[in-house]
Amino acid sequence: MNPNFAYLNSYTKINEASFKKLEKISTYRNLKKNEIIVKEGDIPLSGICMLVTGIMRAYFSSESGKQHNKKIFTAPSFVGALTTIITKKPSRLTYEALTECKVFEIDFPEFINLCKTDISISNLYIKILENIFVDYEQRNLELISMNATQRYLELRQRIPNIDDLIPQYQIASFLSITPVQLSRIRRNMN
Repeated sequence: MNPNFAYLNSYTKINEASFKKLEKISTYRNLKKNEIIVKEGDIPLSGICMLVTGIMRAYFSSESGKQHNKKIFTAPSFVGALTTIITKKPSRLTYEALTECKVFEIDFPEFINLCKTDISISNLYIKILENIFVDYEQRNLELISMNATQRYLELRQRIPNIDDLIPQYQIASFLSITPVQLSRIRRNMN
C-alpha cells in the first residue's frame, strides 16, 4: 500500500478515487536543508505541505532578531501557514526545513473545492484540523505544566534521535530554554 495513502487513512477512511484527486492537486518537492517555504510577512495563497521525510520547523523572530521555535514537524505530518492562508493576513511565522525534506505541496484552494464535492476529503480535512488543535493544546499544556527536563524527555520520546538530527540551539529554542540550560540538562541526565 502507498505509505501516503496509509497515512491519510490513519486520520479517516478515504477511498482510492479521493486519494487520486488529492494527488492531482499536489506537487512533489525536495527541500534542501534551511530552505524556507513560507517567510514571516508572506501571504501564501497555497502551500500546505504533507511532510514525507525530514524535519521542519515553524518559528518567529523577536524584535531583537532572536528566533523562537514554535513547532518542530517530523514526517509524516502536515506543515504550512494555515492561519495565514485562511485569514489572508501576513504570516507571523517562518517555515523552514531543518534537514533535507520530501514534501507534497497541496494546492489549498483546490483542496477546499474538493472538500465541497467529496465527503471523504471533507472528513479528512476535519480530522486534520482536529489533530492540529489537539497538538496545539498539548504543546500549551507542556509549556505550563512541565519543567525543562520533562519537556526535553517528552521531545526525545516523540523524536528519539532528535539530538543527532538538529542543532542543540534549535532544540533549546523549541523547549523555551537556552542552549546552556539544555547542556546542563543533558549533563545531569548522564
